[in-house]
Amino acid sequence: MASSRMMQTLIHLLKCNIGTGLLGLPLAIKNAGLLVGPVSLLAIGVLTVHCMVILLNCAQHLSQRLQKTFVNYGEATMYSLETCPNTWLRTHAVWGRYTVSFLLVITQLGFCSVYFMFMADNLQQMVEEAHVTSNICQPREILTLTPILDIRFYMLIILPFLILLVFIQNLKVLSVFSTLANITTLGSMALIFEYIMQGIPYPSNLPLMANWKTFLLFFGTAIFTFEGVGMVLPLKNQMKHPQQFSFVLYLGMSIVIILYILLGTLGYMKFGSDTQASITLNLPNCWLYQSVKLMYSIGIFFTYALQFHVPAEIIIPFAISQVSESWALFVDLSVRSALVCLTCVSAILIPRLDLVISLVGSVSSSALALIIPALLEIIIFYSEDMSCVTIAKDIMISILGLLGCIFGTYQALYELTQPISHSMANSTGLLIPPPLHLDVTSCDHHSALQQDPV
Repeated sequence: MASSRMMQTLIHLLKCNIGTGLLGLPLAIKNAGLLVGPVSLLAIGVLTVHCMVILLNCAQHLSQRLQKTFVNYGEATMYSLETCPNTWLRTHAVWGRYTVSFLLVITQLGFCSVYFMFMADNLQQMVEEAHVTSNICQPREILTLTPILDIRFYMLIILPFLILLVFIQNLKVLSVFSTLANITTLGSMALIFEYIMQGIPYPSNLPLMANWKTFLLFFGTAIFTFEGVGMVLPLKNQMKHPQQFSFVLYLGMSIVIILYILLGTLGYMKFGSDTQASITLNLPNCWLYQSVKLMYSIGIFFTYALQFHVPAEIIIPFAISQVSESWALFVDLSVRSALVCLTCVSAILIPRLDLVISLVGSVSSSALALIIPALLEIIIFYSEDMSCVTIAKDIMISILGLLGCIFGTYQALYELTQPISHSMANSTGLLIPPPLHLDVTSCDHHSALQQDPV
């Protein structure tokens, strides 16, 4: 029984970290270089796992000190500020909780916006390439197809179905959808690996180190892809034997890091300078590999509701508290509909969503994954004879996260202000069916853990 519960926890952990972000990793490696990319992915992955462990230790310490069974990310931030020496921080400790909640909402709504673009892109490509899709799988040629229908039309088609999906609040029902998402994602990933491992050319002409400007985009993409700090606390809390979680965490994240490095590196080696914003754009235009888009789209459709739980659980209780009980259901459904429409509108208004995700990753994910955990460790343990080495380490992690936030944000904003043709490395032209702007992981900070008790 204990081993089955550990396996369930491991599956939840993998599900939270393995998703659409994989598809954009070959381009991320291209933005960093064939040597610098994999090494940086490994470093960011190890650093992120270390920050997860820091957060777990801080939460456990606060739980014992306050005699609470569990504290979440926001509460850990608030309680730590309440005990710090600075008077101003103590009196404004609640803003620590608000800040973490705000960053989680921004990150998760960013996921959902990308999901809209992802599903619309796939639907458009499958429909408009159907007449040139063959049964013979050969290396893909550039197609100069003029889109028949605007991409926004496909988004509006998907919108009502997603609104109906998020109306489902029964977590057991959502867990069934989660299982379907896992199956379709696994099948499509198997097909992708099966293709890219065939006939990889010798990478003698691929740069080991890319331009520093594109590396800043790589940082935002990578840190967003590895963003999973917010889910470790509820995952550990739902284990019957929480002391076993460290083993699950190290095993699960090791698998994730290895998978990310393999797909990103092999994908870039396979397609080289032709690497697109999503690896699916490089796959042969035949029915077998078109099914990859279909399976991934089905998985993302169901995953949308799970990702949506985080902002919904933060925003909806506050909205309901402002009205009488008779209006509670109406307000609940209205807020859910409005949030789905918000993610749809943001996807429609922002054509360079790959850069927007890099922007969100640089801002919110850097704070959640690196800056805040390191600062929490200093605030909580400084008065308990904390070693100078640990303090220096945490300061360096915070500075790294801050620098990534500042320079990654600047570069993403700069790229967003340029014409589409200025940065073809991250997008394709309008003559080709629009790319899948994917620089996210489908990690759900809380909701993926709430579907089934572990």
